[in-house]
Amino acid sequence: MLNRIVTVAALAVGGVLLSKQLKKSRASGMSSSTTASIDVNVPVSTAYNQWTQFEDFPKFMDSVHEVRQIDDTHLHWRADVAGKEVEWDAEITEQIPDKRIAWRSITGVPNAGVVTFHKVSDNTTRVMLQMDYEPQSVDEKVGDTLGLVKMQAQGNLTRFKQLLEGRGVETGAWRGSVAQH
Repeated sequence: MLNRIVTVAALAVGGVLLSKQLKKSRASGMSSSTTASIDVNVPVSTAYNQWTQFEDFPKFMDSVHEVRQIDDTHLHWRADVAGKEVEWDAEITEQIPDKRIAWRSITGVPNAGVVTFHKVSDNTTRVMLQMDYEPQSVDEKVGDTLGLVKMQAQGNLTRFKQLLEGRGVETGAWRGSVAQH
């Protein structure tokens, strides 16, 4: 009986804390943010080159169904967000070979971010992802509050590492630059 009372009390406290966090995020209008990183046992150029193959993202991003590259700086995404399929367009706002790729959404799901590539050694690269997003639905806000976006980002990087290390080489490369704007 005591265990049941403790469980009910813990759920009630958790519900109150979650409710306060959701109200706070609604009132502030602030974006949410997440970061993740992983060391990949390939040279910087190999990790960077593979990341430029945006249409391969569904191979390691579990909620992404399709990324279609429209031109050098525009992408169309189709993915599950909080269990619902959504589509949006994104623009690459900066791209420096072997250093960084930054983007922002221009339609649909509000998000922006940057992925950077850091040489740890000749055959090890640290891939760091920072993403800002605006949870829209209650489900998205609850998932954000529970840290599900961070867990998904880390899982995606882990699958990127497995994909690239398993293959040993990138599937292609785009070595062009995009000036920051």
